[in-house]
Amino acid sequence: MSPQNNKTGSSSFRHELGLFDSTMIVIGSMIGSGIFIVSSDIARSVGSAGLLILVWLIAGIITLIAALSYGELAAMMPKAGGQYVYLCEAYNPLVGFLYGWTLFLIIQSGTIAAVAVAFAKFTGVLVPGLGTNNVLITLLGLKISAGQLLAIFIISILSFINIKGLKHGKLVQNIFTTAKIVSILGLIVLGIFIGANSQAISANFTNIWNGQWLHMSAGKIQWIEQLSGFSIIIAIGVAMVGSLFSSDAWNNITFTAGEVKDPKKNIPLSLLIGTLTVTIIYMLVNVSYLLVLPLRGDPNGTSITSSGIQFAAEDRVATAAANIFLGEPAVIIMAVLIMISTFGCNNGLILAGARVYYAMAKDNLFFKKVGLLNKNSVPANALIIQAVWASILCLSGTYGQLLDYVIFAVLIFYMLTIAGVFILRMKKPNAERPYKALGYPVLPALYILLAASISIILLIYKPQYTWPGLIIVLLGIPVYYFKNRKTI
Repeated sequence: MSPQNNKTGSSSFRHELGLFDSTMIVIGSMIGSGIFIVSSDIARSVGSAGLLILVWLIAGIITLIAALSYGELAAMMPKAGGQYVYLCEAYNPLVGFLYGWTLFLIIQSGTIAAVAVAFAKFTGVLVPGLGTNNVLITLLGLKISAGQLLAIFIISILSFINIKGLKHGKLVQNIFTTAKIVSILGLIVLGIFIGANSQAISANFTNIWNGQWLHMSAGKIQWIEQLSGFSIIIAIGVAMVGSLFSSDAWNNITFTAGEVKDPKKNIPLSLLIGTLTVTIIYMLVNVSYLLVLPLRGDPNGTSITSSGIQFAAEDRVATAAANIFLGEPAVIIMAVLIMISTFGCNNGLILAGARVYYAMAKDNLFFKKVGLLNKNSVPANALIIQAVWASILCLSGTYGQLLDYVIFAVLIFYMLTIAGVFILRMKKPNAERPYKALGYPVLPALYILLAASISIILLIYKPQYTWPGLIIVLLGIPVYYFKNRKTI
């Protein structure tokens, strides 16, 4: 994957990302809007404070193990494209292509679209005319809102900033991620030391493991399942969708390996520091929720406390919790915080994702022009095509459905990649490994076991999410063989 010379562009990437920059990409890409919302859905699935915390803890442990395992591959192959490169090396170009295909079609582009629309949705709290509820036109059955157009504008602006050069992209990332971390830590402190109240503490921590699963349909409780024995494991597995999705995108730093200073050292370190930091933040945020709000609630509750975490308005549990200790301004404060968080998150996703398509193009597995760098030493064409597809997803309104399928597909590729650590140890035993996976072979094997268990549970109990995702991955097979016959 050597850089390609061209008349108007640069011949190589610039190594401009230090350890701090790399860590900000890890943290910034991970923290979007999920942590402010998904605890409501998790609470409906597990129904107890202990199990809610356990779901987030398991997600954190899984993420940390994966990051520590990826560190070996990143240090061994510090090339643009990251995970795509690892899969090609461990298996074959087909497996790498299927990952890149799924990343472009759903994982990265769909997440970029969803995060941009989340930004617009919370902008609508401040300026209703710019929100997703303000439908401007209906075209061919599609309702296009001001919020969708704002989302496309945000994607375009961030893509343009990154086209101007890595130093601009990393500056945005560092500023917004730092602001995000400081703001969230401020809310945690306020929640624990000011918002904590005896009513919520008593309700949540008296019977901390007494779980129940609210089976919902059309926003209504169909039946309540008391959790015990194996049903606890099933409920946790189903609830993991939200926590794993909120903890995803940590691997984005590997995509930018060709631009990291001393990548053999800084990528493994940034993965460790970034994922550990986010795991701690997520745990503290949920502890804060549980100290401020009762977990169980009434879907017809008339107050914030009677609705609880389970039925916070529009699942905005962070806003509901902040309302307890900040009052009415909480709605505006949380809207601004989530706008900051989603803006920084999308910048990291946009910056990193384009490097995968660049690497694929260098291997003749994507449009040839995507494999060029511009005069600023960034893959401008890759950034443009990513922005166009993410914008189409914004307009189509299908990004939400696509993202339901994401976590299953993501788990498949994570398992394959970590299995690649074992494979490459056998295929290339003498390869330079500046960093070796911590706890090998136990921890990488444990990750594969846990991820496989969650995948099987989702396959059985959430088939509407898993099978479509698997089908989308498999559709890449005929595309790969067609591409091998015809040069794009």
